[in-house]
Amino acid sequence: MADYLVIVESPSKAGTIKKYLGKNYKVVASMGHLVDLPKSQIGVDIKNNFEPKYITIRGKGDLMSKLKKDAKEAKKVYLATDPDREGEAISWHLANVLSLDAKDKNRITFNEITKTAVKEGLKNPRQLDTNLVDAQQARRILDRIVGYQISPLLWKNVRKGLSAGRVQSVVTKLICDREAEIDAFTPKEYWSLTAKLNKEKAKQVFESKFYGNKNGKIEVSSKEEMDKILSGLENAEFIVDAVKTGVKERKPAPPFTTSTLQQEASRKLNFASKRTMRIAQSLYEGLEIKGKGTLGLITYMRTDSLRISTEASLAAKSYLSQNFTENYIPKYIPQYKTKKNAQDAHEAIRPTDVFLTPDLVKASLKPEQYRLYKLIWSRFVASQMTSAIYDTISADISANDYIFKTTGSKIKFAGFTAIYEESTDDEKKENNSVPSLEKGEILNLKELMPKQNFTTPPPRYTEATIIRTMEENGIGRPSTYSPTISTILERGYIKKEGKALFPTDLGKIVTALMEKHFQDIVDVDFTANMEKQLDEVEEGREWTAVLKDFYTPFEETLKKAESQIEKVEIKDEETDIPCEKCGRMMVVKQGRFGKFLACPGFPECRNTKSIAVELGVDCPKCGGKILVKKSAKGKKYFGCENNPTCDFMSWDEPLNRKCPDCGSMLVLNVFRGHKTLKCTNDDCKFTQKEGKK
Repeated sequence: MADYLVIVESPSKAGTIKKYLGKNYKVVASMGHLVDLPKSQIGVDIKNNFEPKYITIRGKGDLMSKLKKDAKEAKKVYLATDPDREGEAISWHLANVLSLDAKDKNRITFNEITKTAVKEGLKNPRQLDTNLVDAQQARRILDRIVGYQISPLLWKNVRKGLSAGRVQSVVTKLICDREAEIDAFTPKEYWSLTAKLNKEKAKQVFESKFYGNKNGKIEVSSKEEMDKILSGLENAEFIVDAVKTGVKERKPAPPFTTSTLQQEASRKLNFASKRTMRIAQSLYEGLEIKGKGTLGLITYMRTDSLRISTEASLAAKSYLSQNFTENYIPKYIPQYKTKKNAQDAHEAIRPTDVFLTPDLVKASLKPEQYRLYKLIWSRFVASQMTSAIYDTISADISANDYIFKTTGSKIKFAGFTAIYEESTDDEKKENNSVPSLEKGEILNLKELMPKQNFTTPPPRYTEATIIRTMEENGIGRPSTYSPTISTILERGYIKKEGKALFPTDLGKIVTALMEKHFQDIVDVDFTANMEKQLDEVEEGREWTAVLKDFYTPFEETLKKAESQIEKVEIKDEETDIPCEKCGRMMVVKQGRFGKFLACPGFPECRNTKSIAVELGVDCPKCGGKILVKKSAKGKKYFGCENNPTCDFMSWDEPLNRKCPDCGSMLVLNVFRGHKTLKCTNDDCKFTQKEGKK
């Protein structure tokens, strides 16, 4: 029997911590929340000061009994759930369930799961922070009120299974608004002109862009205008009119917050935000590292703070001094300013031990874990390095009455870029290497390149850009970015093609209803102000007062909407495919994993089947058509239309190409963006790389 009981949320976290503590400690997992608001009803007594009605989560009864037994047998119980609002609330519920003294110091927290951090946490237990608990409770109740009181109106007037939410509805509207901008956009013609030039007797060619004349910039909007300029440039001498050289300093990006980690993982690794957070959770909770035991590799991954502990900065400096020359190490510890409304309880996301380089742990990690850890490690180390230095040059080049401008830069000192460079949403990078130029110098014209262009609409949101927009506008918090996107994808309000997020017809209809009847709920400023008020609860503001301020006008809006909201009939798309059970023509329905065929005779006839998307390739086994299908978990695969009589199935895409070695069908395998041709004949070893996707 252990003297001390330590309760965490997950088994993997429990396993890591258990290895750091002695035999006197028993470490168990609560598997998240033990109690919650009921699913079958709102679970909030609004008239009785918003009193929540918590119940034991279905399936947690046996676990709760076991925890009670363990707690009774222990001399002391420590609550070691995650160091945030949600973790504090889980600990608070555990304290109530286990009848722990609220005044007892039994709450321990640590920003990283390392032996030192865990033992330090045990040395400094504290009382439960009721302000943090109230902040989580206020959010939970507010979200429950909004969701459970608006959603039934959508079920009744649009379609069953729909939902509205305090954060999800405003994010859906942002995506709908962007699509409306794109639809309303009218392209405008404009022309650009590039001169390819070089110095006398020099091979290096550089580019210079048409600017205008000495009176200023000239916008060229038609071919006629461009032809006139080209005519004026005939036989022109290109003379360097002015030269300016300088030095530009580029500072490193700060270490990751939850938002910037999700954005950068989307851009650099093509990870969805949900996947990023799942992998980050595993890196935080601890993994078995060869020769090192079980280690938590990164600090807590739900944070919007840019703060780094002095110890971590000094460790980074020590690492850099052993691996880089002195000019890569700043004289003072870098400081990054956290934005005004950020919660500064935790550090930014960083490796727990900077000396555990990605290469050292690679063999112990799954490929996706290695890639994310490398991203976090590189970003942190780079943030502790000196700036990159560039030599810059800009020049005005005259040609008859016209002026061309050219700019270029060349790296002088790599600084932090020796380890890491931040990516951007706009991936276009101009690389114009400009030689040294002197005023009055005559240049050779190699080519003039006029080009017709058209203005483009604003780009569709990606997961990276919608998360950035949420953060910039104060919508949601680090813990809600990923779940919000997942929710509106699962509800069918938006869809994802490549990286782009599109609103569906359903998303547009629901958003239009929300705009008409619940304008505040989908208003960015209102939502951001609500977040600010909820944050104030953490600082001591009475949580019921915040809910009252919200609910009084909301109740009036709700009553008005109930009497005025119009019924919207969404007709299912009918097909010419008969139901094999009753003969009705099947319709297209939207499910969790995309569209499928269903019988319109529901509930009398419950026949459903997947939509057949033909690949345009014949089955190598029976000659039937190969279809694109989806597994029960939503993963794409390829199978024969004659299934189950024909068992052909492939995760790789079949091609209308024959193997050059044996004549069998080739398939295309895509792994981490790299494409490889493979032969379907098990006895043939033909493979051929096709480059990057």
